[in-house]
Amino acid sequence: MVLARKEADITQHELARRLKKPQSFVSKYERCERRLDVPEYIRIVRALGLDPAKLLRQIDKSIE
Repeated sequence: MVLARKEADITQHELARRLKKPQSFVSKYERCERRLDVPEYIRIVRALGLDPAKLLRQIDKSIE
């Protein structure tokens, strides 16, 4: 997810603003201090302007 955010050229602060969450929310899941549930994942990926299903397939392929 960090790579997707950086490739979208979006800072943690900007993403947090789009999500109406504190910047620490983004930081914590990016540092694996908290897990995301499915609705959170979808909101985050959409805030990055990406397709949640497509990104999930890319993540799945990268861990094979």
